[in-house]
Amino acid sequence: MNTPQDSTSLHRERIWSELAKVARPDSRFHWDFSSFIADFEGSDECARRIRSLDSYQLGGTVFITPDNSTEALRAQAIAEGRPILMTTYGIVRGFLALDSGTVQAGQEFYAATLDGMDRYARPVTLAQISAGGPLHLLVTGGSAVSINGVRFGKGHGFFDLEWAMLSEIGVVDARTEIVCIVHDCQVVDEALSGEDHDVPVDWIITPTRSIHVDSPGRRLGRVRWEMLEGSLLAEVPPLRELKVGVQAL
Repeated sequence: MNTPQDSTSLHRERIWSELAKVARPDSRFHWDFSSFIADFEGSDECARRIRSLDSYQLGGTVFITPDNSTEALRAQAIAEGRPILMTTYGIVRGFLALDSGTVQAGQEFYAATLDGMDRYARPVTLAQISAGGPLHLLVTGGSAVSINGVRFGKGHGFFDLEWAMLSEIGVVDARTEIVCIVHDCQVVDEALSGEDHDVPVDWIITPTRSIHVDSPGRRLGRVRWEMLEGSLLAEVPPLRELKVGVQAL
């Protein structure tokens, strides 16, 4: 009997083979899709599709993961003067906030890159994020996503952990929408089961489709400290900050 992990691995490997035909290269990772979420042909159209979503039009800060496939959306948000919240790659240095009006005209596309975010954004703590109020929209890339909103990342669980931390500090709730940007070849056109800690998405956005997932059944996250035991992730700044708060209770 196949487990959810077995099914995920099978789909991920098949889709990575298809993705290689449309993905944009990143010389840092040598086509190793287990190390990065690739950009692809048509990601700029995905950004335009997201602009029409109600949760995007509500304004305010948008959380966007540091994936290559979300770079076009970051550039769009910067050009529109939208504040952005993002983690650094692998959450190693925690969260960055890019304030409205920080980027000079003509620098939007550079600022949207990870190097550019390091140049223009500022590090923020969980306490500072909490003080900024609720988030209406979170956008992530993915290795694959099923038609019922079960998203597969690289297999490291970064986005699940980001959702858990944002849940713990109360800036996301049942009204927060999660959008996954993928190429059409990354959509699994069948319903799949995820792990208990997986975070299902509300919208699947491809270059040709905007797929709404009706009632994805997402719960608020919680940091599973037992799963982080002995992991390097346990030492990232926001988790150290959160753990101090938990121990103080």
